[in-house]
Amino acid sequence: MDHKLMQSFVAVAEELHFGRAAARLHISQPPLTKQIQQLEQVIGVRLLERTKRKVELTEAGRVFLEEARAVLHQTGQAVELARKAGRGETGHLSVGFIDAAIYSVVPAVVQRFTECYPEVALSLTDLRIPNQIKLVAERQLDIGFVHPPVVHNALQAESILVEPLIVALPETHWLVSETEIALADLAQEALIQFPRSINPSLYDEIVGLCRSSGFSPRIVREATPKQTIIGLVSVGLGVSLLPACLENLQRSGVVYRPIRGRNLSIDTSVIYRREQPSPVLKAFLDIVRETTGIVPEHFAKQAGM
Repeated sequence: MDHKLMQSFVAVAEELHFGRAAARLHISQPPLTKQIQQLEQVIGVRLLERTKRKVELTEAGRVFLEEARAVLHQTGQAVELARKAGRGETGHLSVGFIDAAIYSVVPAVVQRFTECYPEVALSLTDLRIPNQIKLVAERQLDIGFVHPPVVHNALQAESILVEPLIVALPETHWLVSETEIALADLAQEALIQFPRSINPSLYDEIVGLCRSSGFSPRIVREATPKQTIIGLVSVGLGVSLLPACLENLQRSGVVYRPIRGRNLSIDTSVIYRREQPSPVLKAFLDIVRETTGIVPEHFAKQAGM
């Protein structure tokens, strides 16, 4: 049934006056009269009793009024929900992240996104980089926060944060009095690092950085996640070279110091499929840009958009 006819009937039924109903609908009275007559012909019963003095609902008209209101309300809801979905304001988004990202960009991005899009169901999972790459490529994850490189034809990687390495030391360590630490001073130290299998490229870069400073790192323990590494440092089992964002993980017994001289730049990127992003994913990417200070032109150029 034509929703326009139902809207016209509801207006007349609520006003009980054709002139006022026509004004409410922003039409003239003759077309409104024809619409009501057409509706009654379609239904096969009289909905209104009309005299020169008044308009009244028939019993059929009273029943139809309640149902027509319900249909129009539900139609309005359906239209609004569709518009919200088209703007990325409803739906579901699955997000993966590496453990370091929870101490850098992820909390601020999630907070801002939740404020702007409270009706989107957001799921967050701490995952290793290979798992994120696999799941995003297989459409089981919408977006991931990783350290590159990411080599996969179906995926696009966008750099959102670049930070240096820092040194995590037990608070009783002899180097804590230094405001900056030269890597060469760590030549004899026991290092606690993440396993190479988690991020071979970054692991090799850290080893190479130490060797360029004149020593081979003495990695005595490997641990994951990075909170565990910090825990081991706090009890004096060694020192660690970590992304600067880990300084946000404040723990009793641990101090952080910047590295003096040559250092590495640790990149955090988001990855997602190269195809046109869904409205929800596009909205999330916009929040990532806004929160991390990536200007849209730079972001679009990197993404090839």
